[in-house]
Amino acid sequence: MTKLKGILLTEGMHGMISQVEGLAKALDINYSHHTVETKGFWKVIPPKFTPISDSVFKKIECEDVDLIISCGRKSIIPSLFLKKNSKKKVFNIHIQNPKIKLDNFDLVVVPEHDNLDGDNVLKTKGAIHYLTSEEIEKDKEYLFNISSKLRDKNIISLIIGGPTQYYDYSDRNIQEIFSKVNYLVKENNLNLVVIPSMRTPKGTIEHAKIYFGNDHLVLDGVDKKAYLSALALSKHIVITCDSSSMVSEAALTGKPIYIATIPPRKSDKRFKTFRKLFQEMKIVRELGEKLENWNYEKLDETNRVANIIKDKIQKQ
Repeated sequence: MTKLKGILLTEGMHGMISQVEGLAKALDINYSHHTVETKGFWKVIPPKFTPISDSVFKKIECEDVDLIISCGRKSIIPSLFLKKNSKKKVFNIHIQNPKIKLDNFDLVVVPEHDNLDGDNVLKTKGAIHYLTSEEIEKDKEYLFNISSKLRDKNIISLIIGGPTQYYDYSDRNIQEIFSKVNYLVKENNLNLVVIPSMRTPKGTIEHAKIYFGNDHLVLDGVDKKAYLSALALSKHIVITCDSSSMVSEAALTGKPIYIATIPPRKSDKRFKTFRKLFQEMKIVRELGEKLENWNYEKLDETNRVANIIKDKIQKQ
């Protein structure tokens, strides 16, 4: 059977890329990924006030696609325009709350903590993503090649996000997280691996190097293989509270996850709802609690959602 052809539309951020590519891979389609660039003042205009026109965004080369998967505010108008002007029937899926009429899309995929309801809404526990258990296992030995000392003790990983409108990566906040992690490392005689993300400030990485010293491994920057290896090797995983995507990815491992909370600078109700759900599912606990081992069913929402979507497309 010929594979469906798709186009993925995002604003280029890692979290968005992970979600659209993860879904595309799970759907087993041929796809191309395009980073949307909005023109002029349209960059600041909400989609519900924006015309469905190609004058709004820079040209996207797209021919004969069966499926559009979009994520992020700027990708909405290109998705609607390409669907409307296609010579064939196109199935369009938007990930995250589009904040326009839901019937503009065949399906909208959102996490439960968004509290969005509709006949064409598929809810997920956490964020869908591009990681697979096979990919994590494949790069398991990678960190051992960087530091053979990691073989000597059990590993705990600290996966760091970055500042957002909700969370401030102040020296005080970061120092508090480092102090709690360091206590666990010393109390339980562990090796520590610090994994930064695309949003992690350089100053935070340098702070980690000074704070934890040469006895532990602090990565200089983004390294996907190191990230996958850390997920594979770690007995425990600590993740900063600003990224529901990274928590969702780590939940694929079935390993204990501790959330490093940061005092919010404004209401973070959605994030709190997300963390509460994952606490109820026995996936996460708060950093600062006693280090323990526990089990839960590995969370693979991407493939669950993909199977539902496949069925809906076939029934068109």
